[in-house]
Amino acid sequence: MKPCFFQIGKKTLNGIIDNIRQEYHSNIDQFSKQIIVSHIEALLNYSERFYHRQFIVREKANHQILERLEDLLTRYFDNEELLSKGLPTVQHIAETLNVSPKYLSGLLKVLTGQSTQQHIHDKLIEKAKEKLSTTHLSVSEIAYELGFEHSQSFSKLFKTKTKLSPLEFRQSFS
Repeated sequence: MKPCFFQIGKKTLNGIIDNIRQEYHSNIDQFSKQIIVSHIEALLNYSERFYHRQFIVREKANHQILERLEDLLTRYFDNEELLSKGLPTVQHIAETLNVSPKYLSGLLKVLTGQSTQQHIHDKLIEKAKEKLSTTHLSVSEIAYELGFEHSQSFSKLFKTKTKLSPLEFRQSFS
């Protein structure tokens, strides 16, 4: 049976740690510090490799998580949860997807280049654009429907993401 990359990684990292320990406990000379630093650098490089490799190895499962995230955000923004609960938090999204917030953000960074919070904001802006272009609701009403207590916070986020104020965006359709 072929050993999995986790076993290989564990063996590799333990070997480097043993080398550091051996160098530290042997007779110290002018090269000891540099050799230990080199081993630590190798340890960090391997650790980073193994961290990123988990996303490659689990590619199909990770894409399923991305699809579930999109479905979750679409459902969240399409029903009344925004009014009662406000904007979804990264913690809430991660719990619903049964992953840790750090894992989810790391996964999304690798797959899309964006964090979980950026995905939430993008979905929010998409919904805001839809409401601005298809309804006659005021900006304040749209902000409230999207879970904002203050329309200024909504307008600021909208302008940051689109480079237009909500009113400027709406006027571009007239």
